[in-house]
Parts: sequence; C-alpha cells; structure tokens
Amino acid sequence: MSETDTTRGSRTVVLVHGAFADGSSWNGVIERLQASSIQVVAPANPLRGLSIDSAYIAGVMAEIPGPVVAVGHSYGGAVISNAAVKAPNVEALVFVAAFAPDEGERLGDVTASSKDAVLGSALVAHQVPGSNGDEPGVEFTVDPTKFREAFASDLSAKEAAIMAATQRPVAESAFSESSNAAAWKRLPSFAIVATADKAAGTDLTRSMAQRAGATITELDGSHVIMVSRPQSVTDVILEAAGVAPSEHTWGDVLVESYLQE
Repeated sequence: MSETDTTRGSRTVVLVHGAFADGSSWNGVIERLQASSIQVVAPANPLRGLSIDSAYIAGVMAEIPGPVVAVGHSYGGAVISNAAVKAPNVEALVFVAAFAPDEGERLGDVTASSKDAVLGSALVAHQVPGSNGDEPGVEFTVDPTKFREAFASDLSAKEAAIMAATQRPVAESAFSESSNAAAWKRLPSFAIVATADKAAGTDLTRSMAQRAGATITELDGSHVIMVSRPQSVTDVILEAAGVAPSEHTWGDVLVESYLQE
C-alpha cells in the first residue's frame, strides 16, 4: 500500500456547518471527498450556544477512530476551535469563511467590528419557550428577503431561496458566550477567505486567519463558498489532510454555470 493510500484511509474529515445552515451545505464537498476515498462525517451542529455545540462536536470527533481533520464554516469555525481541545485525535483545522476566535472573545462583539459584514441588519429575532420553567430564550434567523444579498450572493436566486427556506435558527448564546479555547494555537490551521463575504465579513475572517497563522487561500465568492466553489474548498481540505487532489477533479466552472441558471 502506498503512503498516499495509507493517508487516505487513516483520516476522517469532520465538516461542521455554521448558523442558519445544515449539513447539506457541504454536499458538493462531501461528494468530492468521497470520490477521493476520504472518510467524511457531517454532523448536525445543534446551534444552541458555543459551549453546548462545541461539547457535542467534541464528542462526535472523539468517538472517531484515527486522526481527524476538523472543518468549520462560519460559526462552525468557533465550534471546532473550542471542540478540538477536547478531542485529542484532531490533527488539523480548516476554517471556511469562518470565525477563529481567541479565548475570551465573543462573536457578537467581534462581528460588530467588521466593515464588510451586513448580516446583522438581516437578522430576525424570535422568542422560544424556556424549558422546566426557565425564562424564554431568543434565537435568530435570516430574513428570507435579504438572505441572498447577505449570505449567498453568488448563488442563483432559486438556490438561495431554497437555503433561506431550510435555514436553521441559532440561539442568541452562540453570539454572547465567550470562547473558552483556541485550538489554532497548537494545531496546524488552514483558512479559506471568501472575498465577497458579507455575512462573517471578509475583513474579519482574514484577520482572524492571519492571527491564527493559518495557511490562507482566498477565493472569489460569497459566505457560502463551499456551495458555490466546492472543488476549490475540497482541494484545501485535501491539503490539510495531507492528500494530493485527485486527478479526476470536478470543475468549479460547471458548478457555477449550473448555479447561474
């Protein structure tokens, strides 16, 4: 067995989606990773708060035999950076248009500093019942009429409308809880910065990636760069996993042509 074959068979890529999304946002990437014989898991991120979500994802990763490459999109970047310190089998991090907060930082505070992000003005607050007599909570969704502009400007109107209709709400605590760990301080990190990211903010994700000392790839596209340019995102993940991209790659041009229809 060649070294490449051994590498492919020993690592699992864990894809963690962000707020207002679900695991299906990784479909194009999953298909390509599987075509390269990479084991992939795309768990459901609970979106109930940074402490709850990172503990859940840490449990998922810790139960996987062998080394893990943790990939996070948007809010999922904060989740994997906290979760990886509790899962000793994580050997690399990939931030895809993602936050990489330091210890003590709160996403609600740092996102306010972005000059590129417009997502805040597109959010709609909803009250949710408390459990066991607790006070009602608050969660957020993206206004469907503003979803494409703020979240997915490089997708077709049809594709963006589907994502808006199927979006999952995120609890307010995802933005108000402080990050308790920063796994990027001890793990090799890679980052994809989307140059037209109006949700997390290109300026903010770039500065966080630079602070993390990540190997940075900049791609033209919106916040959902893994949907619009799945092959380019897959290539970075393969690099993080130590695997050369397959000779039989799928062109992003074909995907982008489909999404423009």
